[in-house]
Amino acid sequence: MGLDNLKRALLWEPLFRLKQAQKAVFQDLIEDWQEAAVLPLALRQRLAKECSLSIRADAVVSSDKRTVKALITLTDGLKIETVLMRYPGRNTVCVSSMVGCPLKCEFCATGQMGFKRNLTVDEIIEQVLFFNRYLKKEDRRVNSVVFMGMGEPFLNYDNVMEAIKILNDKDKFNIGARHISISTVGIVEGIKKFSENPLQINLAISLHAADDTLRSKIMPINKKYPLKEVFKAVEDYLEKTSRQVMFEYTMIRGVNDSLDQAQKLAKLLSRFKKSLFVVNLILYNPTGVFFPSLPSTLKIFKEALERDKIKVTERYRFGKDIKAACGQLAGE
Repeated sequence: MGLDNLKRALLWEPLFRLKQAQKAVFQDLIEDWQEAAVLPLALRQRLAKECSLSIRADAVVSSDKRTVKALITLTDGLKIETVLMRYPGRNTVCVSSMVGCPLKCEFCATGQMGFKRNLTVDEIIEQVLFFNRYLKKEDRRVNSVVFMGMGEPFLNYDNVMEAIKILNDKDKFNIGARHISISTVGIVEGIKKFSENPLQINLAISLHAADDTLRSKIMPINKKYPLKEVFKAVEDYLEKTSRQVMFEYTMIRGVNDSLDQAQKLAKLLSRFKKSLFVVNLILYNPTGVFFPSLPSTLKIFKEALERDKIKVTERYRFGKDIKAACGQLAGE
């Protein structure tokens, strides 16, 4: 796409032309400038040359129709992934913030790809735009966004925050701040900066282990940001914002799903007021090396946390049959 050229292309036009063009793109969801009948023909022709609306994407739909995964090819030929997850009454898009990822988490398909580059603001929002166009034929829209796709959002902080402004803008995507979530592995500087953000965006911490030894093994970034530092940053965040934090814990068979890990996790979280956090247990989407925990193991793990009065949710495992684990399609 070429939306980053839009303001520049309309620089010498009356201001209302920019508003008309943005409405056509973000609200009317046009895919070709010729559909924007409100604009003069000559302007439409110029915008078609300077600000392409084309999104090169291949979409795959899961057998239960609840998940759609899109592989988007960027203008430089690199590929990213984005996933639509359909809940009753809610359409959530999981977006990427990078091509690849530098963090090399052992269980993550994206980490196995290596890092290519950060995504631009335009490349972030076009993932949501693609699925808004997709849902248009059903008279539905995206109403929730999670930054849990390829890459670490807090290592592309400025572009992610600028994209969120567009997602939240009532004249563009009009997605409420409380329906936008950012997941981080625990980039301490990013958490501190995020705590100053006035928008009530949700924060999620990708935890996946309850002690430094195991976490450093499966998530090398823990050597730079050990649990003690991450949890201190979260404490400061909670003190400043009083907004609930989600701790994400992917259940990987024989790796991090023992009763001992559950007990360590409960102890780790005991420093926080129970109303200010929730633990989200996620059955691992297999990528060929690791496997999801058995349902019986997950049940034991969950009950151990609940005995400590910890609020626990289980995330529905979307799109196993279409390789919806982040990075699987782009890696291929």
